[in-house]
Amino acid sequence: MIRRYKRFFVDVELEDGTLVVAHCPNTGSLRGCLSEGARVGLLPAVNPKRKLRWTWVMIRLGAHWVGVHTGLSVPLVQEALRESGGAAGDPGLLTELHGYPRHTTEVKYGVEGRSRIDILLSRGGEELPGQKVPKARRRFDGDHRVYVEVKNTTLIEVENSTAAGAGPRRIAAFPDAVTERGRKHLHELISVVAQGHRAAMVYVVQRDDCEGFRPADQIDAAYGQALREAEAAGVELYAVKAKLDTSGIELKSRLEISLSPH
Repeated sequence: MIRRYKRFFVDVELEDGTLVVAHCPNTGSLRGCLSEGARVGLLPAVNPKRKLRWTWVMIRLGAHWVGVHTGLSVPLVQEALRESGGAAGDPGLLTELHGYPRHTTEVKYGVEGRSRIDILLSRGGEELPGQKVPKARRRFDGDHRVYVEVKNTTLIEVENSTAAGAGPRRIAAFPDAVTERGRKHLHELISVVAQGHRAAMVYVVQRDDCEGFRPADQIDAAYGQALREAEAAGVELYAVKAKLDTSGIELKSRLEISLSPH
């Protein structure tokens, strides 16, 4: 990687020496992930008419790949939700959210009806009459719902352990920049719980060199406070980390979430 600029562009030198401009699908600050000269992973554009032929997907930082493509986080969670448990003895990553046969994405919701939830899970209920819409988007009355918001995470914070002989711990953190939109999503989830539904925030950490997750209070203290208020109001919090390499990406394990101020 040579440089990232104007949020959506990254200059990359290919293995044959060709210089290309790739699309950056991550609008965050990518703090700690913009290492000039580092190896990167690119994907060719599916649409041959697209102006930028490449999309930036990951970057090599030390011994680990870190995923920067925010568009992969929701499909990864969807895949985890479809799993029934995996191998023998493996309870799965998000079993608390299993048991909902209807999965719908980008559904309008919220106090003003202007927000869109990443994934809406539902089951039961009676189909409302006269709904001439595709099956996946039919409305139901009296159903059980879980509103699932998904956030991509790349930031790592290093903290010194208080345990004797223990080295520094690497903790995934969100957000990597002040996010008013992120706080709004938390307040929308709180309102969903107040209406009697379940709501969940899932943080997808696209790197495996970390031991836990926490809000990045030193970057956006207001978001950290909103996250604690959401948890206290009944919003469920989950953090899962992914393993990446040149063959693909896969969610591997849950991370412990710490909401203690630091």
